[in-house]
Amino acid sequence: MTRVDFYVLEDASADTHDRMLCRVVEKAWQQGHRIFVRCADEAAARAFDELLWRFQDVSFVPHALAGAADGAAPVVIGTAAPATSAAEVLVNLAPGVPPVLEHYARVVESAGYDEATRNAARQRYRLYQERGLVLNTHKLKR
Repeated sequence: MTRVDFYVLEDASADTHDRMLCRVVEKAWQQGHRIFVRCADEAAARAFDELLWRFQDVSFVPHALAGAADGAAPVVIGTAAPATSAAEVLVNLAPGVPPVLEHYARVVESAGYDEATRNAARQRYRLYQERGLVLNTHKLKR
């Protein structure tokens, strides 16, 4: 059964929020997982791709944009989660619940950083709950 992990970052801004998600992606990759990062649109995908290149000076997370990925990248960033995927972890940066969950052992969600993103996260939480998925909450400090 798919496990859903919500990450709550206290006093978050858009920048600290996005960097926290980069750290989550990095940790999942370091643990040997393949990851698909689902973004709301192409601009958001390109922005997250760029942030993964520079979020820390001392780390490197091998990644590629969907379509540019040749299958070798352990982290793929795109707008639509593939119907079949080699990834075990889905990081959802889009506002809605991903349509395909059963292929992933774990879904990573953010609790947001402002009123709009927090409300969207609450709605996703309720939808996951209604589906009977295992939900976990991780409270992080900056």
